[in-house]
Amino acid sequence: VSTMNAKTSSAGEEEASGMRNETLGESGCLGEAKRRQVIRVAYVIAALDLTFLFMQFGVIPYMAKSLGLDSVGFGYLQTIFGVLQLVGGYIFGRFADQFGAQAALILSCASASVFFLLMSLSTSIPLLFLSRLPGVFMHGIPGAQKVITDMTTPSQRAGALGKLGLCFGVGIIAGSAVGGVLSTKFSVYVPAYVGLVGSLINTLIAMVWIPSQTKPKSDHHVAQHSTSQSGSLFSIREILRLMKFPGVMEVFIVKVFAGLPIGLFMIMFSIISMDFFGLEAVESGYLMSYFGVLQMVVQGLVVGKLASHCTEMTLLRVSVFVFAGVGLGMALMRTVWHYCIIAVPLVFAFSMLATITDSILTKAVPSSDTGAMLGICASVQPLTRTVGPTIGGVLYKQFGVSSFGYLQLMVNLGLFVYLLKSKIALGEVKS
Repeated sequence: VSTMNAKTSSAGEEEASGMRNETLGESGCLGEAKRRQVIRVAYVIAALDLTFLFMQFGVIPYMAKSLGLDSVGFGYLQTIFGVLQLVGGYIFGRFADQFGAQAALILSCASASVFFLLMSLSTSIPLLFLSRLPGVFMHGIPGAQKVITDMTTPSQRAGALGKLGLCFGVGIIAGSAVGGVLSTKFSVYVPAYVGLVGSLINTLIAMVWIPSQTKPKSDHHVAQHSTSQSGSLFSIREILRLMKFPGVMEVFIVKVFAGLPIGLFMIMFSIISMDFFGLEAVESGYLMSYFGVLQMVVQGLVVGKLASHCTEMTLLRVSVFVFAGVGLGMALMRTVWHYCIIAVPLVFAFSMLATITDSILTKAVPSSDTGAMLGICASVQPLTRTVGPTIGGVLYKQFGVSSFGYLQLMVNLGLFVYLLKSKIALGEVKS
């Protein structure tokens, strides 16, 4: 009997080990140390990519002004970039599913290199508009998310994705500071030169350190089979197919609408900081750095720990409820110090919502479609940047800053009641 029990236990351990290896895929064969190393490399690539991107975000208004582009033209420039990112997000995700996370990251970094090269040559307005075109494939964060999704088990995913917030904080702080110093001391074109060299280095890092195949081998065969049936990289039918999985449509709707009001506010923040708070450019930079530090603390230390102790649906409800409270605070705020206090729960809710919804949605679809799902999720912010200037401008001019807070409060209270009453069926699809 003891021998039979030992054999049964051994067989159970082998089966459990096989299941773990299947979940972790080829990364399981690489070993735990190798998996962690690859994930760390993905964090480094994401941090560098965001740093270079925020360097140009701070410089591009001055570059546009020096070329004679007015505020209306600058709005068109931003809208074009938002539309390209919106369209490219899903295409990039499908590309990652079909050709792998390494190929997707290389495409993103190479596109960023072309982007900065064109920026460095932008001595006229047409060239400046042309430099936006590579933005269609510039998706460093979704590329890193794809690597992390392939390299982690479902239980580890939320914490690992949450740590990308550290990269975002580093990008805001370092990118804004370095871009400002370089453009002030040298020229508005110097950050573009630095971004070009850095993006080329990022491309080499992705080639050398990211494995060519990060998915489970069984999932790779499923992906190839899916690719042969689905056809082109952009397919509305494929988007609709993903939305039909249990819980996907409901969670995605919450993801879009919960963050929309605060997204409109952040788009108008440069104007609000000048007109409503009366801040100078340097003070606005300090405020952005404060946001970056908060983001690093929340996503690096808080999100992962909460995800290990609470269910994801509980954390989703909490983030939506906190967002409603943030809306009330924004409606009542009068000074920049009020905003600094509100920023703490704001960053918490924003970070938690983004991380938890990404984790839920990637678990709810087959692992051969996680790239496409991440691409759809990555299109939410470009969508806000595309429609945001028009809607945000109307709200600010007609109703003032408090209108953003009241909109935030009403939308998220409605979503919170919806999440409490509805029974969203969530399932983890393995293949």
